Amino acid sequence: MPATPVSDVDLEMVDLNPFDNEEARRAVLRTLSSDQWLVRTEIGTMVTRYEDVTTILRDRRWHSALALIAQMQGYDDPEWSSRDRKSILSTEGPDHTRLRRIVSPAFTPKSADRLRPFMRSVMGELVDPLVSAGRCEFVADVCEPYPIPIICELLGAPRDKWKMFSRLAVDIFKVFNGNLAEDAPAIIAAQDEMDAYMAGLIDERRAAPRDDLLSDLIAAEDAGDRLDNRELQSMAQAVLLAGTDTTRNQLACAIALFARHPEQWHLLRENPDLAPQAVEEVMRYLGAVRGTVRVASEDIEYRDILFPQGSLIAASFVSANNDPDKYEKANAFDITRTASSPHMTFGSGIHFCLGAALARAELQEAFVALAERLPDLRLDGEIQWKPINVGIWGPEVLPIAW
Repeated sequence: MPATPVSDVDLEMVDLNPFDNEEARRAVLRTLSSDQWLVRTEIGTMVTRYEDVTTILRDRRWHSALALIAQMQGYDDPEWSSRDRKSILSTEGPDHTRLRRIVSPAFTPKSADRLRPFMRSVMGELVDPLVSAGRCEFVADVCEPYPIPIICELLGAPRDKWKMFSRLAVDIFKVFNGNLAEDAPAIIAAQDEMDAYMAGLIDERRAAPRDDLLSDLIAAEDAGDRLDNRELQSMAQAVLLAGTDTTRNQLACAIALFARHPEQWHLLRENPDLAPQAVEEVMRYLGAVRGTVRVASEDIEYRDILFPQGSLIAASFVSANNDPDKYEKANAFDITRTASSPHMTFGSGIHFCLGAALARAELQEAFVALAERLPDLRLDGEIQWKPINVGIWGPEVLPIAW
């Protein structure tokens, strides 16, 4: 029996945009993962169940839609189109396999662990001036400045470049704002400035390697194959892009969650060894990366449904992370949870987050330091959340007290 084209399947239309209250939105997605595996949304079809999300992300015929951002927005500009930036975040097939094979040894847990003392130092510098005040706006005071020094240390950039990297990260990340017609000039300028700086830093590290990621990437090779300067520049931008806003937003999501669950914060404070489990549970329960979009590189049949080439499909990490078939008491936030299934917030398949070990280390060190220094954590006003359509999501404003 031939597969039914997805356009002919009678699917429920789900409009998530009206749910400006994240709890209400998450409740809808949780229900979807219980009731059905595929629904329609404004951008195409959405996959909701854990097993289906995992299967599709591991199927190499489904490509990352990151390279289609301009096309999806109807943005057609010759300068933008001519910039062939082969990023590990968006390449597929042999190009992606090659890049990943060469650079993976530089992104091990051991590599992340060597930065833990520096992470603790950065968090200490941020929190020390705040402790006596008993309150702060956590996003501006802690989340925004926390990851940039770590990314700079990772790449080997000096302290006097922290502000520059922070500014460039903000502009480059505008690629996810959904407004390329307005933001493209700023994005291009930031990319070019980043490239120029990294070109000089690459030359320095080739002449005098150090104990940093850039030196590791320069030395990395597989069967004699190495990254050229352009690829090294692209990798540096990918690290800046993937390692900045994700950490900022995930840390803010975590503290917002702990402020609403003081018993879990007390548990973490009394037992810092729970930090690794707490990170996994926070990312499962309230992940800053709520999903990803894939495009069919050819006609694909799955579960008796035909997805024609070019079909867009959204994989919902929120619903997958709350699938009752995978998680016992999925609606409960419990940092002692020992889940048999890993959460989906880092993705799956060939585009599984390359910096997962670094992100875990950053969050673990932050949780331990903050739980120790901020007892009796509580909200000190209303949380202002970012718009639902923002790619990497979290609190815009998070007033807390302790």
